[in-house]
Amino acid sequence: MSNGAKHVIIVGGGASGMMAAISARMHGAVATLLEKNPRVGKKILVTGNGRCNFTNIYADIDHYHGKNPKFIYGAFSEFDVSRTIAFFERLGIAHKVEECGKVFPMSDQASSMLDVLLYELNRQGVNICCNSPVKNIAGQEGDFSVETQDGRFFHGDRIILCCGGKAMPSTGSDGSGYDLARRMGHKIVDIFPALVQLKLEGNFFKQIEGVKFVGTVEILSGGKTMAKGRGDILFANYGISGPPILQLSRKAGELLQKKEEAVLKVSIIDTMSKTELQELLALRFENMPEKTVEFSLVGLINKRLIRVLLKQAGIKDLNVPVGSLSAGDIRKIAEILSDWRFNITGTRSWPSAQVTAGGVDTSGIDPRTLESRLIKGLFFAGEIIDIDGECGGFNLQWAWSSGFTAGKYAAIAEAESQMPD
Repeated sequence: MSNGAKHVIIVGGGASGMMAAISARMHGAVATLLEKNPRVGKKILVTGNGRCNFTNIYADIDHYHGKNPKFIYGAFSEFDVSRTIAFFERLGIAHKVEECGKVFPMSDQASSMLDVLLYELNRQGVNICCNSPVKNIAGQEGDFSVETQDGRFFHGDRIILCCGGKAMPSTGSDGSGYDLARRMGHKIVDIFPALVQLKLEGNFFKQIEGVKFVGTVEILSGGKTMAKGRGDILFANYGISGPPILQLSRKAGELLQKKEEAVLKVSIIDTMSKTELQELLALRFENMPEKTVEFSLVGLINKRLIRVLLKQAGIKDLNVPVGSLSAGDIRKIAEILSDWRFNITGTRSWPSAQVTAGGVDTSGIDPRTLESRLIKGLFFAGEIIDIDGECGGFNLQWAWSSGFTAGKYAAIAEAESQMPD
């Protein structure tokens, strides 16, 4: 290494921070990684239910959100999905592709990802300083000073902020990076939890807590469908959960942030039209008209849903024989089964969220290099930026792409330089 090598200080030892440190070293810099936790990579261990879907073969702009999703193009042109897979294959991670393009290590262990990243950090000679929460950053390119909470100072030529967001605070994400960025002049787009469960209006959720079914959900506002998904849905004592709910929660949170109407439409039975469902119910009731309306739905939907659903449909007497129901009663039951609507009152909070929506405004960052437009020598990567992806490996791909890009351009003297073979 030449005497002119840059000293890059990376703040935050998550996925983007580790990649930034490795990339900086690969491009010839001295790299110091500051992590507040006793160890790096804590959040990686809980991704993908402990299996770590570390990218997605369909990663493109359609799966990312923020004020300017096109911002991802610069980092993705530097380090895309194929380069990510090749990078980890070189480190020893054999991969497999599962449903919806999710890419997992063949070991099915998130710990494998962390193991090889730690090995590479040590092989590259990155100086890792754990238990080092950052209190303040001062200076400018060539003369940055980073102060930790315990009074230590680190001096470097360039800084990369990879502090993450506020989701999963148990992993160390407490939002402190936003304060650092704000004090350095950067604007923060309002943050809110994403990939998170929804809280719904209603006083009956304890009765149906734990009921699971495959159905369709939609976010509505002003009568228009804003987002839609299908899959395993789970009622909870606060409202509703499940993979499609997590995917839609970003749009719900966005509407709530703007104080706009946010309604959830749930289709418990989504394999037939409302008219077809109404005809099915009528035939079902005609076959055994002596059955009570409550018992008549046994075998069609989860038993624990029946009482709540019928009351929502306006059926007060659950013991009434179905043969005495009017066509209007049957229509109301069909409507609830196919189009049950709830007012969304909020999302669950940061401990339940998988990712942070909002963050450092991308207008203040060069999309090609991820360098600050305000302070030369300051770079950003990962969740701290106003970019968030959907479930399925998209957020980790953003971490790898942005970390690699920030590490590269923080290390090199000329933007035209290329990664060594």
